[in-house]
Amino acid sequence: MMETERILLRPWRDDDAKALFKYASDPDVGPRAGWPPHKSVEESLEIIHTVFHNDTNWAIELKETGEAIGAIGYLPAPESELPAREGEPLVGYWVGKPYWNQGICTEALELMLDHIRKTTDIKSLISSHYYDNPSSGRVMEKCGFKPTGESCIDEKLTGTTKPTRVMRWERLP
Repeated sequence: MMETERILLRPWRDDDAKALFKYASDPDVGPRAGWPPHKSVEESLEIIHTVFHNDTNWAIELKETGEAIGAIGYLPAPESELPAREGEPLVGYWVGKPYWNQGICTEALELMLDHIRKTTDIKSLISSHYYDNPSSGRVMEKCGFKPTGESCIDEKLTGTTKPTRVMRWERLP
């Protein structure tokens, strides 16, 4: 587990399915991150059992309420058009709309990057954001990600033909 005064990054639990559905069913949330809104609590539970069921994906829990309000993680870059280097993981994160613009994603990404520095030998990470979601890019920039100068359209990964701005984090020596 990783924590700050406000948040906790912890493994997902089955009892998070209702909270996950509450935030992930919002049509303003998922599509900004490249995935469709959840349609049911059962679908959210299935996502917990499949997508989030590993050692590199965490629930972002608001300590004040004990509720999972978003997700963060990294995984091997999937078959995609992203210009990932050999073995370079892909980073993703999101929080529910009521928590936008409060610094929570930045706080969570900083926590995860600190964890990566302390527990892995990962040299770099790749991510991207839609051009119409500059807030996500600002989160990455605050945490040391740099634009690669590349754009990417990846229907396989995002299900859309919208271009994304590619960002990369490099471990400092």
